[in-house]
Amino acid sequence: MNPLLNVGGISKFYGHRIGCKDVSFDLYPGEVMGIVGESGSGKSTLLNCLAGHLAPDRGAVNFDTRVDGMRDTVTMSEPERRMLSRTDWAFVHQHARDGLRMNVSAGGNVGERLMAVGARHYGDIRDQATDWLGRVEINADRVDDRPTAFSGGMQQRLQIARNLVTGPRLVFMDEPTGGLDVSVQARLLDLLRGLVREMNLSAIIVTHDLAVVRLLADRLMVMKDGHVVETGLTDQVLDDPQHGYTQLLVSSVLQV
Repeated sequence: MNPLLNVGGISKFYGHRIGCKDVSFDLYPGEVMGIVGESGSGKSTLLNCLAGHLAPDRGAVNFDTRVDGMRDTVTMSEPERRMLSRTDWAFVHQHARDGLRMNVSAGGNVGERLMAVGARHYGDIRDQATDWLGRVEINADRVDDRPTAFSGGMQQRLQIARNLVTGPRLVFMDEPTGGLDVSVQARLLDLLRGLVREMNLSAIIVTHDLAVVRLLADRLMVMKDGHVVETGLTDQVLDDPQHGYTQLLVSSVLQV
């Protein structure tokens, strides 16, 4: 099986400070990669470089496009990258407000992404939006409500519907359960796990929460000071960490 994403030597510097350095890995279709580390470890910088939100100083992010095969998204034109982000890619922000149009209805938020890829029939768009609200456990009678009327957990589920309605193959998630109550987190994680498996999604998830990656990620990458210090199967890394920093991360959770 060929990788869906091939990352080679991605580096980003802020003056003399390392954002991330020489990060390389392959991600395969249907695989979920977790990236963990403390604040400042470089995980969010890496994610934003991979997703095209930040321009890396060096390295390549090769994606297996539907038409042209492997393309380096770093050197793509801006219109090409923008179209990719509307179709085969999706980005779930930690704060749902960053990924939603708060003055547009719930149905409109989902419908906008469909319109961005060419959908024009109002009835079909509304039907698909309503269907997706149901899939993320939002009642159909809320289709015309604005996100400002929703709880934090509902806003996050709406953001997920907006992202997944076009059937992307790769989803970037930045602390998708951050800031939510524990009971809301559990419900959201169950929803995400079901959708990832059902849609055979590949995903890259950045989080500081090891419970999130244990539940969702097939493989795990541990970052410290911009470098990857350990990588492997999630259960293997968490149950038998080899690097001293990973051991500290795991033991700090066990002591809580």
